[in-house]
Amino acid sequence: MKLDLRTALQRDILVGDGAMGTYLYQMGFPVGISYEELNLLRPETVADVHRRYFEAGARLIETNTFSANREKLSKYGLEGDVEAINRAGVELARKAVGDEAYVVGAIGSIRAGKRKNVRTTDVEESLREQIGILLDSPVDGLLLETFYDLEELQLALRIIRSMSELPVICQFANEGTGSTQDGVPLQEAFQRLRNDGADVIGFNCRVGPNGILRSMEKLTPIAGIPFSAFPNAGLPDYVDGHYTYAATPQYFAESALRFADLGARIIGGCCGTTPEHIAAVANALQGYVPAAPGTMASARPVRVSEPAPAKPAPPAGKPSLLEIVKQRKTVIVELDPPRDLDIEKFMQGSKALQDAHVDAITMADNSLAVTRMSNLALGYLVQERLSARPLIHIACRDRNMIGTQSHLMGLHALGIDHVLAVTGDPAKFGDLPGSSSVYDLTSFEIIRMIKQLNEGIAFSGKPLKQKANFVVGAAFNPNVKHLDKAVQRLERKIEAGADYIMTQPVYDAKLIEQIYEATKHLNIPIFIGIAPLASGGNAEYLHNEVPGIRLSDEVRERMNGLKGSEGRAMGVEIAKELLDAAMPFFNGIYLMTPFLAYEMCVDLTKYVWEKSNRHDFHLYPLSK
Repeated sequence: MKLDLRTALQRDILVGDGAMGTYLYQMGFPVGISYEELNLLRPETVADVHRRYFEAGARLIETNTFSANREKLSKYGLEGDVEAINRAGVELARKAVGDEAYVVGAIGSIRAGKRKNVRTTDVEESLREQIGILLDSPVDGLLLETFYDLEELQLALRIIRSMSELPVICQFANEGTGSTQDGVPLQEAFQRLRNDGADVIGFNCRVGPNGILRSMEKLTPIAGIPFSAFPNAGLPDYVDGHYTYAATPQYFAESALRFADLGARIIGGCCGTTPEHIAAVANALQGYVPAAPGTMASARPVRVSEPAPAKPAPPAGKPSLLEIVKQRKTVIVELDPPRDLDIEKFMQGSKALQDAHVDAITMADNSLAVTRMSNLALGYLVQERLSARPLIHIACRDRNMIGTQSHLMGLHALGIDHVLAVTGDPAKFGDLPGSSSVYDLTSFEIIRMIKQLNEGIAFSGKPLKQKANFVVGAAFNPNVKHLDKAVQRLERKIEAGADYIMTQPVYDAKLIEQIYEATKHLNIPIFIGIAPLASGGNAEYLHNEVPGIRLSDEVRERMNGLKGSEGRAMGVEIAKELLDAAMPFFNGIYLMTPFLAYEMCVDLTKYVWEKSNRHDFHLYPLSK
């Protein structure tokens, strides 16, 4: 006889199911429809998905009711079908697995994304309606998932507790930070939910295994409260008109054991996961004996404040990167803008890189669709306070044609003339998933438009009173199955007007030589990307979760299990070996700084100068 859910969680680890929406998408159902309506329109398909996850080893099945509330269904004109969709969702899951698995009613956040400002009374009414219907159906518990704010999650939990004593699982969408989106520390948020009657508390969506592991590591035990973990299959990539996810089933299997060690009693998957991922998790956890819930402890990182950098002398002139790279080895270093309002460490890192004589400091434009401080503002500060050259990325995602031209005109007025044109990761997978992805321009079109400004012509075709002088870079991902096709795409960017190329990070010396052979016919410089690894976890995250990055088996093996200073030291050692492989073929070196650990890139920059026997720093001052 099946144990009740609470008892089962005290004794065993339950394998949860995987994604419903993205799996339906893979099956051919388009983005933009109500996947919950398929409970009525295509019940056999929804039931088949549940059955596949059960056969893969899942023993906790979520109903296909995540967005089946009045507020969200109204987007599709389905507000009158709330009851029918929810009841059908429970019935399909129950028929698919019978009494051999636990069925939990899935309830999602209403305020996520564009509905953040929905009135509390409307949120409460929608939640109460859906909760009542699910509680009146044969569920073993309820799952509150993908909530960003503690306030809304507590509201939903209190409604449930006013109506039922069924087990409740509460899950935040978090990016590895130490607090909820409304600023409540995670430890405090978990304690409040426990006090309100939560049976399990954890995380799902937003990030892959690495991000959720970081969140869990920030928590200390809460007596009697097991954790749950439902990560995405890494970060999504948009390839040939389709969304894809990189994390492999094997990576999920390895991550499942780490989740279990940290106290997770329910482990499944979210966006991008498939029955294959769940099967790998189930196999990995066979025979695993969990500790008592709430017995795992984790260390908290300590933030060390650092002195503010000194303001340098005013800038002087210097040649463009194109002129420099024709004559000698040239190093540009990427430094991530902060995700908060504190720029101290960013500026300190920029100063250290300037002192190491890098040729430019480059800043991404909200990479991975995660909100960061404006790279235009930081580029100006780097230029004015440090006399260093900024190289600014410009993503097609965030601005329409009006905003893009305005942005470029502002860069011109500030004297910032080196830019990198990129497509940009889709907004729906960032920290503000309700934001629009604009994409008025492709990466090819934005390159042409920027070069049009250099002719003194606006995007509209009207003449401007001056000509801009932008040096425009294009991105290149060589970590692909068919390198020749990637080079063909690159050739189109050069035809559009690209002046230089910056590649994704490469972690294979043989691939570096292959890139050279495949691109040596091109007549513009290539800056080969090298990103030092900070730890074994960082290596696995990049390999399994970040689109466009692949690590060799040798590199992953060397980084395996390393962390802290040992991890950074090995990461620098591997990067130096890659530099040794790259420097005979490429004058341009593009270093990417992990986690603002700028000391690593300072070390690597000095290594480039030593290997190239460079002593002519007085001829190429860092100033603009």
